[in-house]
Amino acid sequence: QVQLVESGGGSVQPGGSLRLSCAARGFTLDHFIIGWFRQAPGKEREGISCISSSGVVTSYSDSLEGRFTISRDNAKNTVYLQMNSLKPEDTGVYYCATDMRALYGSSCEDRKMDYWGQGTQVTVPS
Repeated sequence: QVQLVESGGGSVQPGGSLRLSCAARGFTLDHFIIGWFRQAPGKEREGISCISSSGVVTSYSDSLEGRFTISRDNAKNTVYLQMNSLKPEDTGVYYCATDMRALYGSSCEDRKMDYWGQGTQVTVPS
């Protein structure tokens, strides 16, 4: 079965760090663009960053202030999101996603993604 599995979420104090993982199952993700998205309680889903099959990175919100970094390890069939200097407003469910209809795709938009992980909860208490 083709799936994406997020892990690494949890509760962390303000100023702390987490590294989220997105592991591909049933396919090799190095042929596809992978994106990270998040949804805070009561808010719309927000794009964070994508990394293409060739390693090109697309990042969105300026409010992240360079605190989040996406990377991939093709040997482990995994994409990561390193999150530093976490704030309470970073609390939410974090998802990874891919567009398996486009081999070597380059569009970093949630509406273009057709496979999504189940999400992993990140909580930063006030």
